[in-house]
Amino acid sequence: MELRVLRYFLAVAREENITRAAKLLHITQPTLSRQLMQMEEDLGVVLFHRSKHHIILTDDGMLLRRRAEEIVSLADKTERELQRKEDAVSGEITIGCGETLANMKCLAEGLAAFQTAYPDVTFDIYTGIADDVREHMENGLVDFGMFIEPVDISMYNFLRMPCKERWTVLMRRDHELAKKDSISREDLIGQTIIMAKRQSVRNVVENWLGEQYEHIHIGATMNLSANNKVIAVEKNLGLAVGLEFELTSQEVCQRPLSPPIVTGCVLTWKKTQFVSPLMRRFIQFMKTFFAQYSQNAAQESLYLQ
Repeated sequence: MELRVLRYFLAVAREENITRAAKLLHITQPTLSRQLMQMEEDLGVVLFHRSKHHIILTDDGMLLRRRAEEIVSLADKTERELQRKEDAVSGEITIGCGETLANMKCLAEGLAAFQTAYPDVTFDIYTGIADDVREHMENGLVDFGMFIEPVDISMYNFLRMPCKERWTVLMRRDHELAKKDSISREDLIGQTIIMAKRQSVRNVVENWLGEQYEHIHIGATMNLSANNKVIAVEKNLGLAVGLEFELTSQEVCQRPLSPPIVTGCVLTWKKTQFVSPLMRRFIQFMKTFFAQYSQNAAQESLYLQ
């Protein structure tokens, strides 16, 4: 498969219309149609369901779209890296991360400081669950991955990030438990809970609950999306147990767990990957930044005491 034809395919998949896609690609509609039919013939599959006014992807088409996006993204990334001048600190750094609060604020502050020092550097941030971030790292689509512990880091080099993430219970403000300052295991007995879908995250909550786990009802499981979690809680689907995040809704509130669960984060990169000069400079910069961030936080804590 040619990269050019994959770009044609992706344009049609996005537009769901060959005429519009051909116009965006600056080629004729018959040329585009021939390229797509040749692709289907070469692959031996049907990629589109065609109708008079639009076309949609088949199951095989959806699989190809996912892989084509990865291939095109990796090709573009490689081209940018090769075009970077040897003596210039410029280019793009890609980072995969989950939805965290404290460490995302720290990371964003570090990225801003790095960009102030090296204004020709841009960042591409991909958000997903740990499994998605890990897959992107294995496929070479992201340079760094930020993971919430516990996580197997045997395949990665890493920098430990300076902040801890606090676990909370998300609930409606009119819920009886909203009157409490913190939520104990016993408070959750008989409650309907929305849990994370990833088993490693669920294990953290299950271990914290201990024997009380048998006395709660799992009403739903969810992947990432703080917004969807808030909506689910607002509509009385249950209480959500997970990492603390920035609330924008006035209908819900968070209460920390007691005894508390706090987890750390690591910024990782593959041991086997090629580390470019830009990546090396970024790693050293962030190592220094994280150390200073921890020192400032410790000094602030002493001052408040």
